[in-house]
Amino acid sequence: MIVKKKQQPEQFYLYPNKLVEEVFNSTTEGIMITDDQMHISLVNAAFEMVTGYSLDDVRGRNPRILQSGKQGSAFYEKMWKDIHTKGVWRGEIWNKRKNGEVYPELLSIASIVNSDGEVTNYFGIFSDISRKKFIEQELEELTLTDQLTNLANRSTFKESLNELINLSIPNNFIHALLFIDLDRFKHINETVGNEVGDLILTEVANRIKLIVKENDIFARYGGDEFLLTLSYIHHQKEAANHAKEIIKSLNKPFYIDGNEIYITSSIGISIFPQDGIDAEKLIHKADKAMYFAKQNGRNQYAFYFEDLKKDSKRLLLLEAELRKSIQTKEFNINYQPKISIVNREIIGVEALVRWENNKLGNVSPSEFIPFAEDTGLIIPLSEVILEKVCLDIMEWRSKGIQHLSVSVNIASLHFQQDDFIERINAILMQYNCSPSQFELELTERTVMKDAQGIVNKLIKLKNMGFKISIDDFGTGYSSLSYINRFPLNYLKIDSSFVQQITSLKDKQAIVDSIIMMAHRLHLKVVAEGVETKDQVKLLKEMDCDIIQGYYYSRPIPSSELLDFIELWEILKQERNVL
Repeated sequence: MIVKKKQQPEQFYLYPNKLVEEVFNSTTEGIMITDDQMHISLVNAAFEMVTGYSLDDVRGRNPRILQSGKQGSAFYEKMWKDIHTKGVWRGEIWNKRKNGEVYPELLSIASIVNSDGEVTNYFGIFSDISRKKFIEQELEELTLTDQLTNLANRSTFKESLNELINLSIPNNFIHALLFIDLDRFKHINETVGNEVGDLILTEVANRIKLIVKENDIFARYGGDEFLLTLSYIHHQKEAANHAKEIIKSLNKPFYIDGNEIYITSSIGISIFPQDGIDAEKLIHKADKAMYFAKQNGRNQYAFYFEDLKKDSKRLLLLEAELRKSIQTKEFNINYQPKISIVNREIIGVEALVRWENNKLGNVSPSEFIPFAEDTGLIIPLSEVILEKVCLDIMEWRSKGIQHLSVSVNIASLHFQQDDFIERINAILMQYNCSPSQFELELTERTVMKDAQGIVNKLIKLKNMGFKISIDDFGTGYSSLSYINRFPLNYLKIDSSFVQQITSLKDKQAIVDSIIMMAHRLHLKVVAEGVETKDQVKLLKEMDCDIIQGYYYSRPIPSSELLDFIELWEILKQERNVL
């Protein structure tokens, strides 16, 4: 009887050395084996792929052919000490490929000993960690830099400034910190879009870089805010000069995607060590100084001083109370009459908001209106004002005054909203008020921001029945070429010209020219800020159409306005008004 051997699975016929060979050449880690004298005897396919060297290139050679030179002799001495004492070493090392490219690898080296404890071979297993290092570098850059401008970011700036401070305290060095903020940049984004806004921010960074010295620290703090540390200055005048230079540089036009854009900046300055000995305090105080510069007209710089602490507390309270008052509509509207110089008729009134707060007292419009514009609160505030005016118009109707025209100041930010027309029309409809009873006053700067878009919006408003006026004419762009493009009813001459027409011939000539130009364009002219009889006479000689000012009446509450109208009719009949 013949007994057949049961056939074994195929892998049982692999010799051990064949199995090792399969594993050796299929692993993704590079492997190198040397003899006890560190002569390379064997490498695998992954080694050849990573280093570029073939087995024939390296057989019999010392592994030092891979050294990049980035690690010194001390590094290798420690490595071999570990191998000799512990039998193994593991760590990161920089090696060099055959083509000369330096790369990082994670390497493990171990010694092989025989039964007598003698070293017979060494073997190394490594993996290329270039990709890992690249990702780590990218993450580090993301952590340390601003991605839009490639400047240092806020945290990097603080760290660098604190390091500079630590070096400076024992040496009595002086540094200045400039907090740079672009004025009304939010309006620019809303007008030209965020993409153009980002290009402007990049260009701003590039312009300031030209002013920055080698040892200075320049960073984007966030949004449209930048920080600059002027290191090792001798006097704070140097900080002032740098601030002036930055303001001058940023005043030059920006040409972005066919747009010519102008911006201004406000800069606050704090000084180390007198204003603080850590980054946080210096930034905070420079920030306060920057807001002071904004409040005092923008496009300028200011140094921090101690009284700003009070101002900062007031600003916090101002914003909190303004928000509350908008919600509860705790504002009053005063009205200043506008008188026709031809027939002495009251042809309308201007609505002027007043705010008396139980915590802040009587707050001047010159304080809370610019603040509302900067914070965006001007939009809900303007709508509250319009509602208040509509309520007064309803009351006037009930007392027989049907068609008194009311002019309302429209803030630039409010006018630029896409739904501006729909929102104000909704308010008028809610109170059954006609657009024909309203005159919208806009500044020159507002109408010049986006000429064609403004024209379209103004035409729509005029078709609805609104009258349109350019307020403070002569103080803005004063480009007569654009006036004819807009569907206007009135030009309103700024009070700064009117108040000096009897004393300064050049002011008189400007007012006279504006009136003649307006009449040729079939526009009526309002002179505001009229305070004296001589001013009225001179404006009459110039054929001005409408007078507004303290000469006839201060701004008065709605209840007093009704009395004024009644008294005016009596005086007019008695020919007792100029």
